[in-house]
Amino acid sequence: DADLRDENAVASLPTDVDVIVHLAANARVYELVEHPDRARDNFLTLFNMLEFARKNSIKRFAFASSREAYGNYPIEKYTEDMVRVEHCESPYTASKVGGEALVQSYNQCYGIDMIIFRFSNVYGMYDESDRVVPLFIRHARANEPLIVFGKEKCLDFTYIDDCVDGIRLTLDKFDDVKGETFNIAYGSGTTLVALAELIKELMGSTSEIDVQSSR
Repeated sequence: DADLRDENAVASLPTDVDVIVHLAANARVYELVEHPDRARDNFLTLFNMLEFARKNSIKRFAFASSREAYGNYPIEKYTEDMVRVEHCESPYTASKVGGEALVQSYNQCYGIDMIIFRFSNVYGMYDESDRVVPLFIRHARANEPLIVFGKEKCLDFTYIDDCVDGIRLTLDKFDDVKGETFNIAYGSGTTLVALAELIKELMGSTSEIDVQSSR
């Protein structure tokens, strides 16, 4: 294990690798609103890993970005060319848009081939965080209120195994798809209200659904 914020710790990592898949990040949007220094950590860990790749002639790099890079606009589907700096509405978003720019710069300056993944609201087993899916499950089990921030908010939830499959497929075809950006998502949206209703039903819960304004 190594703290990727520590340049000396990163320097101790093995160098006989074919590709670096950089997944490390502080990835809770609202937590980074409350603690913006965690966005700085995202920039720093990415910079240190890109420098590690450059100094050790590792020529393949994959970066985990986010659907947050698109911002939140009332459209049904986003395409990969729709990311704009002025859509950044949180420090987390900025760390991903800026991270993509940094990866692109190392491609153009130093010849490091790259792939960018934009993941969308990933969920899966063994997650005990306060992400909305495990949080709603915990609260439903306890028959506690399910708080929805944003009546109309609609997200594309993606199961963790599908994200892993997406990464593996692109790594298998790296030379064919290098330089590309991929949305890794389920492909259709679910409102937070519908999510709360579904989890309440599946858990046989008596929880109330408390709809509040978007944060």
